[in-house]
Amino acid sequence: MAATMADVARLAGVSKKTVSNFFNGYRYMTPETRSRIEAAIEALNYKVNISARNLSSGRTGTIALAVPEIAHPYFAELAQSVVSSAQHRGLNVVVEVTDGDHDRELALLHGEQGRYVDGLILHAIALGPDDIESATLDVPVVLIGDRIYGGRFDFVTVANVEGAYEMTRVLLDHGRRRIVALGMERSDLPTAAALRFNGYERALAEYGVALDGDLLLGPIPWNRLSGARAIAGAITAGVEFDAVFGFNDALALGALGELQRSGFEVPRDVSVVGFDDVEEAALAFPQLTTLDSGRNWIAESAVERLAQRLREPDAPPQVVVAEHRVVRRASV
Repeated sequence: MAATMADVARLAGVSKKTVSNFFNGYRYMTPETRSRIEAAIEALNYKVNISARNLSSGRTGTIALAVPEIAHPYFAELAQSVVSSAQHRGLNVVVEVTDGDHDRELALLHGEQGRYVDGLILHAIALGPDDIESATLDVPVVLIGDRIYGGRFDFVTVANVEGAYEMTRVLLDHGRRRIVALGMERSDLPTAAALRFNGYERALAEYGVALDGDLLLGPIPWNRLSGARAIAGAITAGVEFDAVFGFNDALALGALGELQRSGFEVPRDVSVVGFDDVEEAALAFPQLTTLDSGRNWIAESAVERLAQRLREPDAPPQVVVAEHRVVRRASV
C-alpha cells in the first residue's frame, strides 16, 4: 500500500501540516525539520498525489521554465536543476525554448500561450525594462539570468562583474598579462558580456595592465565553435597572448581545443579559464579552471521564490545575487 502524507508526518515526528508546508516550499522551516521530512520521504518512497492536491487548491501543479536554448550545456544543466527542485516540491515543469527571441520572450510575459501553469521562471536575454513593466501575465513570474531587472518581479541573478573580476585576477596572479577577453561586449545595457567585461577591465586596471584592443574578441555567439574560430583568427593575425578568459565555459572550451590543435600547450604557453562550471569543464584535458556561478543555487532559489510567491502574491519583489566561487583546475 502506498505511503500517505500522514505516514511521512508520523515517521518524521511532525504534523501533517508541517509536511504540507515542506512540499509548498515553506521558507521558515528549520534545517533539522526539513532533513527529518526528507529522510522519511526517502524511507517510505512517498509520492505526492499531485492531482488531488491541485483539485483542492484550484491550481495546475505545473510551472513553466523558459530558457534561450537546451542544446547549450549551461541551460541544459540549469533546466535539470529547476526540474529536480520543482519535483522535490511536488511540482511539474514544462520547458519553453525562446531562442533568445524578443517576441517569444515577450509573448510569455503576456500569457499569449494560455494560462496553463501556476507560475513562470524566465531566463530572458532580449527583453528590456519597458518590456518587463508591460507584462500582463496573471501568474507569478521569477526572472533569472544575467541582466538585472529591478522592480516588478523577483530576480535571481549571477554575480557577473565580481565573478569576471575574480577570474581575471586568477590569471593576473599567475603572471599573465596578455589576456584575451573572449566573448566580450561594450554596451550600456546590462548584458552578461558587458558586465563580465566590466569585471575584466576592473581587474586589469588594479594590476596596472592597459587594455589592448587586439585582445578584445567580441561580441560573438557564446558557443564552442565561436570560441575556436575567434582564437584561430587571433593566432592567424599574429596576436600575442598568454591567457584566454572565455566569458563562458563553451567559449573557453572552444579556445582550449583550438590552442591544442595549433600546437600550444595549456597551461605552459597559454592559460585558459572559463565561467559557469558546466559539467564538461571537469572532463576537459586539461581540466578547465572556471567560476562556479551558482547555477544549482539559482535554480533552487528561483523555484523557492516562485513557491513563496504562490503563497504570498503581495510580498515585495527581491533581487537575489547567487553565491559563486573559483574552481581551480589544471588549465592555469
